[in-house]
Amino acid sequence: MTSPFITVAELADALATRTPPAILDASRVLHTAAFDGDYRSDNGRSRWLEGHIPGSVHVDISTDFSDPDAPLHYTHPEPQALADTLARLGIAQGEAVVVYDSTGTQFAARLWYLLRWIGVPVRVLDGGYAAWVEAGHRVSTGDSSAPKPVDRWRAETRRNFWVSKQELVERTASDGRPLVCGLPATNFEGTVPTRYARRGHIPGSVSVSSRDLFDQDGTIKSRMELMLAYENAGVDVGKDAPEILLYCGGGISAAGSALTLAEIGMSAVRVYDGSLEEWSADPSLPLELGA
Repeated sequence: MTSPFITVAELADALATRTPPAILDASRVLHTAAFDGDYRSDNGRSRWLEGHIPGSVHVDISTDFSDPDAPLHYTHPEPQALADTLARLGIAQGEAVVVYDSTGTQFAARLWYLLRWIGVPVRVLDGGYAAWVEAGHRVSTGDSSAPKPVDRWRAETRRNFWVSKQELVERTASDGRPLVCGLPATNFEGTVPTRYARRGHIPGSVSVSSRDLFDQDGTIKSRMELMLAYENAGVDVGKDAPEILLYCGGGISAAGSALTLAEIGMSAVRVYDGSLEEWSADPSLPLELGA
């Protein structure tokens, strides 16, 4: 099993080769809600300007890698739109990519999930920018010349990576596939303000916070710790486990869940892209409070 993560040491070695990977910084700041409906986020480009891995390019998930015409934040674009964006960034088909951020790995995970969907050989820097700095590697500051675009290439999706609202509405109690919420437990329980229309979680789902699956230094926890976190929530991650359905607030933390599951060899997952932003906006759909 190949880890979806790359260590700082491995990245440093790769950058010293004749064919270094492309590096994308996906940093974005998603602010904690102060009251229900309080949705605030900031482009992470200013962080990138203050310091970044040499050769990296900052991208904005909300614009560069989301559908601009969708009514929800971060809705995934069509596969070809993803490929066209990568070509504009100078990334050719089949070229290795490393993604990272300086804001907790969740946005890097989102970019990883999108690129993996169209077959890009992509890995996430374990520990993100902080780990690179902690290891004493050189950093760059300020702006740099824009990457030179490459020829447009054709996107090819690997499989269906997404689950729709309608599929979850029609999901029956006998459906053995677990539905996992990647938000912190307090959001799942509805004890803190939400960025969305209503508090709570989708009935029948369980809570495994994707952020809690990383250590304080931002690196991924051990395989055993990851497996126990899911198993303690009643999620089978064994060899013959069923497909796992993932959601969160808007498809970001759920991508973090997909990343942690990939680390333990679970690839049969799908993300509900609209997540609670879409679900809570429909008053006909139920939400539950508490654990």
